[in-house]
Amino acid sequence: MDALSQMLSFLNVEAAQPSRFEAAGDWSLRFSGSRHLKVGAVLAGACWITAEAAGPVFLQAGEGYLLASARPYGTTSDPALEPIDGHRVFDGVYPGTVRYGTTADDPDRTILVGGSVSLDETSAALVVDHLPSIVRIGAESAPARALGPLLELLGEESAQDTLGATNVREQLTKVLFVQALRALMASDNRPAGWLGALTDETIAPALELIHREPARQWTVAELAEKVGMSRSSFALRFKTLVGLPPVDYLARWRMLAAGRALRSTDRTVYSVATEFGYGSESAFSTAFKRVVGHSPAKYRSG
Repeated sequence: MDALSQMLSFLNVEAAQPSRFEAAGDWSLRFSGSRHLKVGAVLAGACWITAEAAGPVFLQAGEGYLLASARPYGTTSDPALEPIDGHRVFDGVYPGTVRYGTTADDPDRTILVGGSVSLDETSAALVVDHLPSIVRIGAESAPARALGPLLELLGEESAQDTLGATNVREQLTKVLFVQALRALMASDNRPAGWLGALTDETIAPALELIHREPARQWTVAELAEKVGMSRSSFALRFKTLVGLPPVDYLARWRMLAAGRALRSTDRTVYSVATEFGYGSESAFSTAFKRVVGHSPAKYRSG
């Protein structure tokens, strides 16, 4: 499994049923922020996406976006317009199609689909802390070119209520989220942190070694030798890109892997502890709580 897929499995990505918004004429909606990521795409027409700490981003049909900030954000036909409360427009209509100043057969309407994406709080920081406020999946990018069939299906599924539509919409929203991450990693504005490190020729192989054998007591010297770098250069580059020293990252990843084992199996805490190199359940529990913030038992039940 590649490093991004591994991290996504640990992030326990969940998507809410996306909304479908159709508008025409002059319109501008503003929404309060939330702890969830927002992902969406333009199916027809064009609009602007706005967020605090970032300039307006123009999107046309076939392009997508990811909103990583918990701050307020908006969608609009013109950034100069005064926005109204978007929640009031959606209340009582979502999850049905929300229309503003348009009809279902208006050929000039702009159509947006968007949903919320939630991540496991114990590991989300490795990704979320280094994302820009807005990620644009531009039409010129390879991920955008791959969006065509996805958006066509998402358009069909969001326009009507058929059997299984809710599940299909949620799964498509997850795929859209992955495409947004791919677009960001392939852009010239490569993010800092873990995502950016996945595309680094020297640090990415080290991450793969850690991910493949999290129970191994890797030393900085061993990892540096594996990727053909001096110990000091490797340690500095790893911390600069990932945001954590190699040993700290190893400890964090080990606990994420152990946490996944706790939640996905009925194995005893002691069994998981020994798999990840701990001689006693108490030592493992102490290390787990230090990284995750909860005891193994509470994490499993939560």
